[in-house]
Amino acid sequence: MSETLLSSRNLAFELYEVLDAEALTQRERFAEHSRETFDAAISTARNIAEKYFAPHNRKNDENEPRYENGAAVLIPEVKPAVDAFLEAGFLNAARDFEVGGMQLPTLLSQACFAHFQSANAATASYPFLTMGAANLIENFGTDAQKRRFLQPMIEGRFFGTMALTEPHAGSSLSDIRTRAEPAEDGSYRLRGNKIFISGGDHPLSENIVHLVLAKLPDAPAGVKGISLFIVPKFLVNDDGSLGERNDVILAGLFHKMGWRGTTSTALNFGDNGNCVGYLVGKPHQGLSCMFQMMNEARIGVGMGAVMLGYAGYLYSLEYARERPQGRLPDSKSPDGSPVSIIQHADVRRMLLTQKAYVEGSFDLGLYAARLFDDTQTGESEEARKHAHELLDLLTPIVKSWPSEFCLKANELAIQILGGHGYTREYPVEQYYRDNRLNPIHEGTHGIQSLDLLGRKLAQNGGAGLKQLIRLIADTCERAQAHESLTGLRQPLEQLVARLQAVTLGLLTDLSQGKVNAALANSALYMKAFGHAVIGWRWLEQAIRAQEGLNRDTSADHDFYQGKLQAARLFLTWEVPGCHHELAILERRDDACLSMQEGWF
Repeated sequence: MSETLLSSRNLAFELYEVLDAEALTQRERFAEHSRETFDAAISTARNIAEKYFAPHNRKNDENEPRYENGAAVLIPEVKPAVDAFLEAGFLNAARDFEVGGMQLPTLLSQACFAHFQSANAATASYPFLTMGAANLIENFGTDAQKRRFLQPMIEGRFFGTMALTEPHAGSSLSDIRTRAEPAEDGSYRLRGNKIFISGGDHPLSENIVHLVLAKLPDAPAGVKGISLFIVPKFLVNDDGSLGERNDVILAGLFHKMGWRGTTSTALNFGDNGNCVGYLVGKPHQGLSCMFQMMNEARIGVGMGAVMLGYAGYLYSLEYARERPQGRLPDSKSPDGSPVSIIQHADVRRMLLTQKAYVEGSFDLGLYAARLFDDTQTGESEEARKHAHELLDLLTPIVKSWPSEFCLKANELAIQILGGHGYTREYPVEQYYRDNRLNPIHEGTHGIQSLDLLGRKLAQNGGAGLKQLIRLIADTCERAQAHESLTGLRQPLEQLVARLQAVTLGLLTDLSQGKVNAALANSALYMKAFGHAVIGWRWLEQAIRAQEGLNRDTSADHDFYQGKLQAARLFLTWEVPGCHHELAILERRDDACLSMQEGWF
């Protein structure tokens, strides 16, 4: 039977040939695990995703949540799917055994969760948000807050959200107006409005724990005046039982072009003057706390984009194999039988491009998960520090590059299906609509590119960037052992060399106060930087594939050849094209910056 969620062979290649997941079992935290336990968890995730999540993906899209009597109503299939997810333990896959978790490496928990993202991105969002909210409370909450809110979240009785965006401010969090007034009992009373709050209301859990950004009366201006608060839908009594409904009102639902099964809500806090909240962390330092959840969400959004691209790729691949149409250009006889469309070179181009985008992004997302494991369980403090610096640098790429290029993969999937591709009878148009949200989710491309160029590159004296350059150089050096990879290695080396020179010039401009000019074309920088990173990951895959071929494993011959062909396409077709963006950046072209409003 054809695989519809992701390629199990590709996943095994990533985990055990590229990222060396088995080496993690040598660390004390994961010592009770083995490849067998890893594979068992993946098999369980695949089975639940196929049985409970995938079957209602289309129904979720066609029957989006309804606003009825002040509450959000979902289709009935969502709760059994989420319950199966909870019962299998995936909400706590990375948590300690002592609290009922699987104590899996993040690399494996991410690999498991990828199946749910591919099967049904909308339904998977509810536990995804809860995991991020629970991790934040675990790191920054008080012991009392952990008892009252974290423990029920771990048990799956409470779900969580992040409430940042306000109608007037959008992504500009420094301009939020939600206010929090201290109360005599040590809690706070919040008043304000938040929009686009995913999972802001639903019937899937006993309670919903909102993590809300707001400002205290004495808050300084800007982002340095933002505090973070726990605001539950229902108040929680000292004994853990639910109390009265908090003053949090579902004002309405937004109707999106895709990802329709996840409630996107407008929430009013404190309309009746009695919205109870609890300060998390220190006053005015809420954004630094929230960044933990935001960065987790950014990596998760990137992986979600990958998996929607992956689902579209696999569907169009199967369609191309089965759909007979037309004849090859050198066929002169009209009496000849039509060939399957995968025989046509341009269809192969579109399939191979999808493969390059999707499997390159998939590798990067899992590599980021492996880095997170290193930040937590690395062999030394220095190793953990280096992993953190590199992960911090790569996070904008992990979020943004797949959101752009796996969406392009979805576009190509539609093209392969031709007239069927844009009809609702086939799933590829839904994958495209669902994925179109990801270039905006958790910070647009523009925001991510400003973060990368304006902050992350120079952070800690450029420590993350220096690491990345060393790692790419090491990969290129190892590739020299394989003469067959010379044509793949050289374009990457040329791009990285020119990218370093451009980066140095832009960072010099920033240090001299030429901020607007240096950042004006940051989106172009993001593309070139992202292509260098994905090119590096493809060269790593190519090395492993060539090693696999050298072992003469005939059963995997086609798999490894496919890897090399996709690496070839990306490194010799895509990577050289980035010199165009770098030329624009080198001359500091100001076509966009100097454009005047009246000229439009």
